[in-house]
Amino acid sequence: MGIGRFVYTPIVPLMTAQAGLPPGGTGALATANYLGYFAGALAGSLLPRLVRTVPTWRAALILNVAALAVMPAAHDVLTWVVIRGLAGFASAVLFVIAVDWMLDHARGRSAQLPGWGFGGVGLGIALSAAVVLLLPVTGWRAAWWVSAALAAATGAVAWRMRPAGAPAPSAASATQGPRKWFLVLLLCYTLEGVGYIIAGTFLVAAIGQASPGPLGNAAWLVVGLAAAPSAALWAMAGTRWSRPALLVVALLVQAGGICLPALLGGATPALIGAVAFGGTFIGVSTTALAAGRDLAFPGAVALLTAGYSVGQVLGPLLVNPLVHHGYRSTLLVSAAVVALSALTAAWLKSGWAELSPTPRGADRRQEATSPAR
Repeated sequence: MGIGRFVYTPIVPLMTAQAGLPPGGTGALATANYLGYFAGALAGSLLPRLVRTVPTWRAALILNVAALAVMPAAHDVLTWVVIRGLAGFASAVLFVIAVDWMLDHARGRSAQLPGWGFGGVGLGIALSAAVVLLLPVTGWRAAWWVSAALAAATGAVAWRMRPAGAPAPSAASATQGPRKWFLVLLLCYTLEGVGYIIAGTFLVAAIGQASPGPLGNAAWLVVGLAAAPSAALWAMAGTRWSRPALLVVALLVQAGGICLPALLGGATPALIGAVAFGGTFIGVSTTALAAGRDLAFPGAVALLTAGYSVGQVLGPLLVNPLVHHGYRSTLLVSAAVVALSALTAAWLKSGWAELSPTPRGADRRQEATSPAR
């Protein structure tokens, strides 16, 4: 999913230079992917029994690889838009299913296990950057084909994944938090979707504009390498601190990392910003989705993913008027929105103690007493 969703970012310059992709087409392809992602998340919310099945999982894996493989066969923007929309749909379906299944399989085991699963997205980002930066790829078509081969190899490993058995009733699953706090969490995660996608879309271009050369794609590689282990580390921290507290910290670090390359030029601020961004955005997803499951709100993962994807559609539209003046202002807007998300997480933290017993506390007790399965 990480390859299928994010390889477009480092391939864009090749398509612009070699395939005649116009500047307006660049944004259209990105928007199509975000809309497809929203549609996939919505399907996971409205049709949970149909979506969360092994056949759907495998169909999404095939669609993800196929969308990569057929990009070089097309020659017009409209066809590329359709393909990237389908790729976004497949990505969301894979994400919703994987999160639900990972959290179910990890129940009663180490809290780090879902984190390592989320780390696969970071590994996919790193591989997508390596396709352009490190491999001897000479053209945009070859870049897509190599990406499809990598996605097929990882998809073959994921092919056998299945849902866990029905979980036994527990205090964690029996306690539903007030709807108000789920809506606060949804707002927090939607705002993160807005801020994250602005940075994810323009970070490489902003760094490349300030420091010409391969630094932009190198920064994207650093983002992926920082993201790969980050979710597991945030999950470890989740055994000591509440999820809202971790959201506040992660979002503030992310906002600072986005600000850095906008305020300071050069390689060092760019790479530090890339580490801060990569080291937090998957951790935020891990923590927010786990918090939604803690609140036992029906369809929490799919609804939160849908809110996140709405934010991703709105983000580029929010900063589009600013792009003509350079990327510095877009990154500052992104950082401001992420900081607002951190304030919303602080609001959630203030109400987390009202839940009795707290979902996090119940989860800790369950982890301490449940045998490994």
